[in-house]
Amino acid sequence: MVENTNQDFEGDGQHASVPESPSWPRGSRRRWTQLALIWAIWTFVGLVFTLQSYFTSYRSEQPMSLYDAAYLQFTWSYLWALATPLVLWAASKIPIEKSNWPRALLLHLPISLGLSMILTAIGHVFVWFHWGRVMGRPFSLERMGRFVVANFSEGIGIYMLIALTSYSLSYYRRYRESQLRTFQLEAQLSHAQLQALKMQLHPHFLFNTLHSISALLNKDPETARRMITRLGDFLRLTLENSGSQEVTLEQEMTFLRCYLEIERIRFQDRLVTRLDVSEQTLDAKVPNLILQPIVENAIRHGIAPRSTAGLIEIDAERRNSTLRIKVRDNGPGLPGHRTSENMFKKGLGLANTEKRLEQLYGAAHLFDLSDHPEGGLLVTLEIPFHKDGSAAGSTEVV
Repeated sequence: MVENTNQDFEGDGQHASVPESPSWPRGSRRRWTQLALIWAIWTFVGLVFTLQSYFTSYRSEQPMSLYDAAYLQFTWSYLWALATPLVLWAASKIPIEKSNWPRALLLHLPISLGLSMILTAIGHVFVWFHWGRVMGRPFSLERMGRFVVANFSEGIGIYMLIALTSYSLSYYRRYRESQLRTFQLEAQLSHAQLQALKMQLHPHFLFNTLHSISALLNKDPETARRMITRLGDFLRLTLENSGSQEVTLEQEMTFLRCYLEIERIRFQDRLVTRLDVSEQTLDAKVPNLILQPIVENAIRHGIAPRSTAGLIEIDAERRNSTLRIKVRDNGPGLPGHRTSENMFKKGLGLANTEKRLEQLYGAAHLFDLSDHPEGGLLVTLEIPFHKDGSAAGSTEVV
């Protein structure tokens, strides 16, 4: 705030405290709440500097009255209260990130300079109206220019501090949202793992697996032992990456390959699988346990009801910055009369799969169920192609 002013209105400058103001929220109710908060903070700032100016000048040769001090300081406080939403808007439109901070600062400099000079000029008019007009001094553009030159730099500092406060609160909010999202993802992963275990240990699945093992013990002990081994591997792999939200596609295919071997033993010649996974996609990160529920759905609804051989095809390829995975069966396809509700009721885990993708990638993913031109259901999954480290181990995809 302006500490003092002489009869030519060339004060010692402005010294302001910056209000802590959150970034501009959406919604009229929150907007009015924020405006009230901005006004209240600047009112407090004006009161503090009013008392400071009054007691500082109390022992001077020309002491300032409490009214004069209040008029001077609250003029600057409320001018900046009116300008604060504009500063917050500018900060929201010119985000400062690691890659663009020089450009952002260059954009802020002229804005802060122009706004500071405008507010300082308006402040001079209010000061003249209070003192100069009463003292019979005519309004002078030259005098206003000297006043602006003497005081505008304080406004640049105020602008930068308001913008910095906005950025700090924005980064803190994003950090808290990221924390909350991480907690939600961890909860979602735990739910997905439990859901996968529930599907994998579904009484029907487990009964069929054990029944197949029992039937093979006498006539084909080697196949029975292999099936028991694969069932053990299947359960172990389910829990192996229990703490990981994402795994490499190679790791995901290892788990899926184990699952398919069990199902091939169960269905024998009735299940044919074709996997076409590009080598350049094996290191890509995918959500943990994302493919098994899709394949489980294909087997349950596309293969199990058939008396003839059924086919499941799994393709994975990279398309620029996107990883596309397609799972197709040659079953009956989608029901004739379908809604989003009964579509997701069709297969175990599909609704949960969609929720996980939404949590992980937001609008940057695609999860689509459609009828394949050659018959059957086609599930298309697209997520951003990214690698976080190298893939662990090497797996033969069959």
